[in-house]
Amino acid sequence: MADETSTTTPTTPTTATTATASGRPGPPAALTAAPGYQVRRLYQAYLAVWIRAVDPTLTGPQFAVLQAVDASPGHDQRSMASAVALDTSTMADVARRLENRGLILRRTAADDGRRKLLYLTEEGERTLHDSNRRARELDERLLEPFGAERREEVMHLLTSLADHWEGLTEDS
Repeated sequence: MADETSTTTPTTPTTATTATASGRPGPPAALTAAPGYQVRRLYQAYLAVWIRAVDPTLTGPQFAVLQAVDASPGHDQRSMASAVALDTSTMADVARRLENRGLILRRTAADDGRRKLLYLTEEGERTLHDSNRRARELDERLLEPFGAERREEVMHLLTSLADHWEGLTEDS
């Protein structure tokens, strides 16, 4: 027979929360057990550190576009979007912002007036060079907990997870 004087209700792992040091409730276990929640936490923390350590005005997608344009100058905006995992409307916005900042040139393709070909400006090259150096330093700090011997493994796992999740979006 159950003790009728008890007023506590047992919690399951999916509803339990963890109290923080401030006494406020922490995230429920159902969230902390969800990969998407952990990825979002990781990304939010990464963005906060990026702003302080790399560049307060250059976003991650903008940095990725600069990297791609540097690696493949003169390619069209659509193929660059695919190369940096952006949808075409987001890419158009990012490219327009980079052009407005004087970091890239968008030229209309001679054979198709709808295609925009992308090139870095001298200012874009300087910005990329400076940001790239700081981004690589940040990468070292981010992977520091794993030690040099495990960094390749961690990157492989992250890449595999990203590839798998991108594949799931194509299946939908």
